[in-house]
Amino acid sequence: MSTNLPTSYEAEFAGKVALVTGGASGIGLALSRRLAAGGATVVVADHNEESARKAADELKTTGARAAAVALDVTDPASVEAGVRFAVDTFGALHLGVNNAGIGGPAQTTGEYGIEDWNKVVATNLSGVFYSMRHEIPAILAAGGGAIVNISSILGTNGFANSPAYVAAKHGVVGLTKTAALEYAAQNIRVNAVGPGFIDTPLLRDTDGPAREHLISLHPAGRLGTSEEVAELAAFLLSDRASFIHGSYHLVDGGYSAA
Repeated sequence: MSTNLPTSYEAEFAGKVALVTGGASGIGLALSRRLAAGGATVVVADHNEESARKAADELKTTGARAAAVALDVTDPASVEAGVRFAVDTFGALHLGVNNAGIGGPAQTTGEYGIEDWNKVVATNLSGVFYSMRHEIPAILAAGGGAIVNISSILGTNGFANSPAYVAAKHGVVGLTKTAALEYAAQNIRVNAVGPGFIDTPLLRDTDGPAREHLISLHPAGRLGTSEEVAELAAFLLSDRASFIHGSYHLVDGGYSAA
């Protein structure tokens, strides 16, 4: 049986067009870089248009094909326009990486602000739904492809004072499994990645004791890197993961095993 695996991982996404939401910074930027390194054409979609342009320009300096688009995942029309931009600019869409997300304030469930709840859920859960809602028809039109949704270790664990974030990330896992069942026979694979606490610029600003506490939650004894998350996502998007549908994969330094 032919596996259709590439002879080189440097070309594993050759001929594929990928859309990465939240693709201009942190994990999203690492995802954009990894896909470009694998030969994909990358559309960097981000609410910050200037940052998206800078990221796309960086990818172009490596010889990759890339473009930037301003995209607000909480606005279905904006998401639809972003997907249409990818198809109109590069002729198709094969890969969707739904990464855009926010943290929200730290507060107990009984005191959590309603507006804060709505904002976090709108971004972290509804934003993933809107993205898949418009990506899937485009990927079907291209003959199939793959989607990776970035959830969190908090898609399977609770975490005090983060009710909206935890609920939304659990929702992303359920949404991923549902879409995977619906589209497996139509040549679209949908999977989710659950990062642990990752050493992004946001966490680098965390004060010493709080940072050390987060590190202590990971048996590996450190925080993860954005590149480690991107590597797992790239595998799931590639033909190497051709029999993986509806799975939720952790990259968490042992956090969830403890």
